[in-house]
Amino acid sequence: MSLDVIKFLASILFAALVLIKILPGRGIAQITVNELRPQLKDESIQFIDVRPPVKYNQFHIYGFKNIPLKEIRKQAKTLSKDKKTIVICQTGTKGNEACKRLKRRGFTDLSNVRGGLSTWEPIHIDRT
Repeated sequence: MSLDVIKFLASILFAALVLIKILPGRGIAQITVNELRPQLKDESIQFIDVRPPVKYNQFHIYGFKNIPLKEIRKQAKTLSKDKKTIVICQTGTKGNEACKRLKRRGFTDLSNVRGGLSTWEPIHIDRT
């Protein structure tokens, strides 16, 4: 095999691995922040923010529990597999990865917030 063929195959393999990481997993819903808003009042839903604690402490949506992505496997046992679980991160990529990890642990009703907190805009109330 020539070096060019090996480089080509390596680049195809790399691209495939990147796509596997960023594409949503089968059975994982992708919701927008606008679809998230009305669900925030539902106490039967588990809300998980997978950003690092420093980022979470700077800003988070009320009701979201902070479980950093690197701890999601270990902390999964503290969550209910029977409840709907909505996951958020900064951009949606790590939330998607967290959903995949939870799915492998038996969670079935999972949603990732597409675009994450980068798409969140506070609601302004006009008081005039």
